[in-house]
Amino acid sequence: MRYAELQVTTHFSFLRGASSADELFWTAKELGIEALGVVDRNSLAGVVRALEASRASGVRLVVGCRLDLEDGTSILVYPTDRLAYSRLTRLLTLGKGRGGKGNCILTLDDVARYAEGLICVLVPDLADETCAVQLRKLAEIFEHRAYVSLSLRRRPNDQMRLYELSDLAAKFRVRTVVTNDVLFHEPNRRQLQDVVTCIRNHTTIDDVGFERERHADRYLKPPEEMERLFPRHREALARTMEIVERCRFSLEELTYQYPEEAIVPGMDAQQSLEHYVRECIPNRYPEGLPQNVLRIVRHELDLIKEMSYAPYFLTVFSIVRFARSQGILCQGRGSAANSAVCYILGITSIDPETNDLLFERFVSRERDEPPDIDVDFEHERREQVIQWIYKTYGHDKAALCSTVTRYRAKGAIRDVGKALGLPEDVITALSAGMWSWSEEVSDRNVRDLNLNPADRRLILTLKLAQQLMGAPRHLGQHPGGFVLTHDRLDDLVPIEPASMVDRQVIEWDKDDVEALKFMKVDVLALGMLTCMNKAFDLIRVHKNEDLDLSNIRQEDSATYAMIRKADTLGTFQIESRAQMAMLPRMKPRTFYDLVVQVAIVRPGPIQGDMVHPYLRRREGKEKVEYPTPELEAVLGKTLGVPLFQESAMKVAMVCAGFTGGEADQLRKSMATFKFTGGVSRFKDKLVNGMIDNGYTAEFAEKTFSQLEGFGSYGFPESHAASFALIAYASNFVKCHFPDVFCAALLNSQPMGFYAPAQIVGDARNHGVEIRPVCINHSRWDCTLERIDSSERYAVRLGMRLVKGLAVADAARIVAARMNAQFESIDDAWRRSGVPSKALVQLAKADGFLPSLKLERRDALWAIKALRDEPLPLFAAAAERQMKAIAEQQEPEVGLMQMTEGHNVVEDYGHVGLTLRQHPIAFLRKDLTDRRIVTCTEAMNARDGRWLMTAGLVLVRQKPGSAKGVMFITIEDETGPANIVVWPSLFEKRRRVVLGSSMMAINGRVQREGDVVHLVAQQLFDLSGDLSGLVDLDMSVRIPTGRGDEFTHGSPGSLDSREKPRTTIQPRDIFIPDLHIDTLKVKSRNFH
Repeated sequence: MRYAELQVTTHFSFLRGASSADELFWTAKELGIEALGVVDRNSLAGVVRALEASRASGVRLVVGCRLDLEDGTSILVYPTDRLAYSRLTRLLTLGKGRGGKGNCILTLDDVARYAEGLICVLVPDLADETCAVQLRKLAEIFEHRAYVSLSLRRRPNDQMRLYELSDLAAKFRVRTVVTNDVLFHEPNRRQLQDVVTCIRNHTTIDDVGFERERHADRYLKPPEEMERLFPRHREALARTMEIVERCRFSLEELTYQYPEEAIVPGMDAQQSLEHYVRECIPNRYPEGLPQNVLRIVRHELDLIKEMSYAPYFLTVFSIVRFARSQGILCQGRGSAANSAVCYILGITSIDPETNDLLFERFVSRERDEPPDIDVDFEHERREQVIQWIYKTYGHDKAALCSTVTRYRAKGAIRDVGKALGLPEDVITALSAGMWSWSEEVSDRNVRDLNLNPADRRLILTLKLAQQLMGAPRHLGQHPGGFVLTHDRLDDLVPIEPASMVDRQVIEWDKDDVEALKFMKVDVLALGMLTCMNKAFDLIRVHKNEDLDLSNIRQEDSATYAMIRKADTLGTFQIESRAQMAMLPRMKPRTFYDLVVQVAIVRPGPIQGDMVHPYLRRREGKEKVEYPTPELEAVLGKTLGVPLFQESAMKVAMVCAGFTGGEADQLRKSMATFKFTGGVSRFKDKLVNGMIDNGYTAEFAEKTFSQLEGFGSYGFPESHAASFALIAYASNFVKCHFPDVFCAALLNSQPMGFYAPAQIVGDARNHGVEIRPVCINHSRWDCTLERIDSSERYAVRLGMRLVKGLAVADAARIVAARMNAQFESIDDAWRRSGVPSKALVQLAKADGFLPSLKLERRDALWAIKALRDEPLPLFAAAAERQMKAIAEQQEPEVGLMQMTEGHNVVEDYGHVGLTLRQHPIAFLRKDLTDRRIVTCTEAMNARDGRWLMTAGLVLVRQKPGSAKGVMFITIEDETGPANIVVWPSLFEKRRRVVLGSSMMAINGRVQREGDVVHLVAQQLFDLSGDLSGLVDLDMSVRIPTGRGDEFTHGSPGSLDSREKPRTTIQPRDIFIPDLHIDTLKVKSRNFH
């Protein structure tokens, strides 16, 4: 018997379905089900994934949706044709507009207005009066397109219920159809289904009650099983295929039309594009277009014309032109930087005259996919650009793509643990031991926490959390991927309001949009562009130099000398631990070296075994050999190693006879070979082509394996070059204007790897004077203040660093002191009119000390005397005398001042940094007694030396290319130290690695040239030592709070007289949040 399951809910119903489209469609294929009707609730978010699963499995997709109406009616709707599909998407857009983000409010009247061409299936419960009313209305609206579903509920009298529903349907001449109301693909997903129900309803499995599914039969069943379950309803079973045949619509029918751009009068889009290219040539080439570039431009314009992409280029050009007109720094990147047309139009910054570009990497005839131009804008001003796009194209024709927020290990453990009723402290401990980007849930953390690994709920939590990994939790908005259309966008996809005001998003993400070959414009945010623009403004005002990205002095020797020393903290792209470790080995001296540097610390070159050969050849330790002059022409700049995606494509074109389009198909198949295996069809062509052109079989095979290894992660050279431009500019400013760079970087936070404390510490190491937050001198942003009458400047920290202080209150303070500085706290309060709580935040940040000489406690005591609303009598007297007077005369009180250590703790708590002694300096005497050396001594030690060092944990990084290795940066009063933690140690000491604010490391120094690491062998959490800082001055000896490990024997070893502890002791667990006077250092984690 032929059968189609028409009521299938995927996990894109968000915490309703428990299986993916792939799982459902492949299971349907195995069971002999001919078609699946995907009907996620009030959503079409998962239909493109279902389309791809349908293509792969051969099981037909029937596009549909379950609508839960406001009166409680539930119906399944399926569009029969393209026009009906547009009515459905408009209907969903209407409901989502009413309901707001994540909700959909619709009535049956709404459905009636959009019903034409839709098949409707009522989802009833009982054959009662309510059902009769619903059937009558649906019969009137949908006529012969109305059905009622027959599904088993596994309740008493189920067969009688089905009989009564059939009888009632016949009364209103509505046909019946069998559905199984599928929520998961196989029976063993029932437990996960119950858990996602608990998560959705914010309850536990013990309290969920009748909210959970009453039976476990909501999985796919073969046609034979369905025939056995519905012996009296064979006609209703057959109607499943009837509906499939009536639903002729396929998502592949959707045709995308790019919006018509404002073009030059009398010209079409292509002619307008060519006009703008000619008009912009003098901006890039004042002396005229070089012949080789002219040839490239003609080739690109011909291909753009053939593919009808001119409107797309005009759109991006207009967006960039608007941004530049507003003084917003922007730059294109990605494969678009391969385009000479984009360079001439000012979209990208990579000159085709000095860089060997490959346009087919960007636009390819064979690939037949829309181009993708990514443009970065200043992150603080990008919203101006986004709102201009909405205003220009209209909210009915422009929307952002969505992003699918999926479960990772940490979130899965938390949500499943809550659903299964685990105690909150156990859930917190379990999730705290998970790396944020982990894709694996294991029981190691259970053993580490000394929990019972045989506990049934714990075992079930781990099992179900692993199943939940990767499942969608909700939709968010893409950072800037716009879909723009000629006609109404909601004819193609439902649109819903975003959580941000004046933004809207479609239900599909960038992968869905790409699968349907829609064009997308990426309006992205880059913090470093904000930083550079602010730096250029400061240089213009204080240094009398007019700099921008285009006129910075190139190939500056001092800048490259600084880069070679890995003195790149805070700069762009080359500030990470991995990049800093590579810089002294790469020793960049030219811009192209920097391009390679940006690209080489990537999973692709590492997995393709290209890094070490390149470095050996660069250092002259390995001979560079090119079998043919053609290969030397392609790989000469990269010393025979194909580091970039363009390198792979050029090798295929030059050495194996591929066309440009075929080479791009090779690149793309490499990017997906792990999932599709598609690269194998190119292997023979590449290897045989190289052999035919005189290369040895061994060399051809080696070349293919290299390309295969890095294809999925390789960087486009054009993208690396775009980023290298900004990297160079940021390093140039840091090298020549360290004061400006520090101020601009602080004013652009949050961004980058490092927190303000490290940025300020690095600036001080470069001789920059840093001045504290001050009620009389600080503005909102950090500013430059001239030092005496010299040309040198100090950086004054801005009020933006004061935690809890509002921008509006800071603005009122700055405005009130324009004519005269504040003389007292009372004066500041009266003249500025800010609430006393704003002054409290400034007092906690020690903002009254620099100019009013009031310590924290004195300032807070003085603020206690203020009222948020002045007494009328005193206010009138003040007005008569034209001056502020105190509300009451407070007696002089001599308060005990904070210790230096307490001040440091308060600095970190309310400013995020301190200009006093480093916290570790207070602990140095005790650390020295424990044979713990400083970070600087550790980094200067000889290769192979065993030692122990300690510091505050600043950065943890666990790159995907590092095979589980964790890189940690710690810092003490002497500077930073670089720690390497191998996977085995990470798993043993996971809680210490992920939970420590201060850590001690016992290990061996590894030195290779100028690259130094401490390879950890033992790790100890010293966060508890920070709790005693409040009681310390520099002259006070610090008592040893913990650390029996350090008292006897060699550093880090246990006392030989004691048995080693195998379980966690209560005092090993230190929770900083339970200690209000403890220094809290926020570490930054990166993947």
